[in-house]
Amino acid sequence: MRPSVSSWTPTTKPTLTHERGFRDIIALRPRGRDLIRQGYILAVVPLLCLLSAQRATAQDNYEIQVYGSETVDPGKTMVELHSNFTIDGSKSIIDGVLPSNHVEHETIEITHGFNDWFEVGFYIFTAEHTGYGVQWVGDHIRPRVRIPPKWKWPVGVSLSNEIGYQRAKFSVDTWTWEIRPIVDKQIGPWYFAFNPTLDRSFHGQSVDQGVVFSPNVKFSYDFTKEISGGLEYYGSTGPITGFLPFSQQQHQFFPAIDLNVSPKWEINFGLGVGVTRSTDHLIAKMILGYRFDF
Repeated sequence: MRPSVSSWTPTTKPTLTHERGFRDIIALRPRGRDLIRQGYILAVVPLLCLLSAQRATAQDNYEIQVYGSETVDPGKTMVELHSNFTIDGSKSIIDGVLPSNHVEHETIEITHGFNDWFEVGFYIFTAEHTGYGVQWVGDHIRPRVRIPPKWKWPVGVSLSNEIGYQRAKFSVDTWTWEIRPIVDKQIGPWYFAFNPTLDRSFHGQSVDQGVVFSPNVKFSYDFTKEISGGLEYYGSTGPITGFLPFSQQQHQFFPAIDLNVSPKWEINFGLGVGVTRSTDHLIAKMILGYRFDF
């Protein structure tokens, strides 16, 4: 979740200056070492699980978002509604999965911050199909760690792990795991974020594909204190051991707007175009989030 510009903390505009900053990072005080160890475990263990077992899909049309590195403030809770409508998508049942054309996906995301480097998010996915009504799709849980702001790194860095279940009528893979490294940077009015995501299926048709590379990228420009605009990219190239042919890959581009109306609110919307036959061709998305003091 990228917070509003007006609520930005030094984490999103970090600077590493003078010799002291370098000494702190190299030496790492005892508490810093403890944080690194815990972050290392959360990062490496899931990665080993991904690599040890043997297609995970790209980020589906339930939560379309390039992550920023910031986590929710300690003791606070962020509630978001992800609303995505597929204007032009698949029009027939494929491998038992319902078509995506003219389907409304509503996802509720609830995230709580526990300290300045750890949060946990929970997702409830739903879909509304003509003739099928509103249906529950599945649930995911997502712990995330970050480099604490006091370390004053030159870029924001965090690591998200998301695991969950989705019903077979909505996905060829019912149990999946996603590891999402996150790097971002604010430079004046410009904002950049990169999520070199790894996906892994543990049950379903894509199991034998192993680990799949699904990169997400965002850059935006602050036109005013309240309005930012830019481009978001979402892709899935196939297994890391050998990418799929381009026509079988997924690539979507979303011109998007962020409205920074208040530190409490997060508002993002955009219109995405898929450029391969394996990608839904036109999707409208909106994110509406609010930060609660509990």
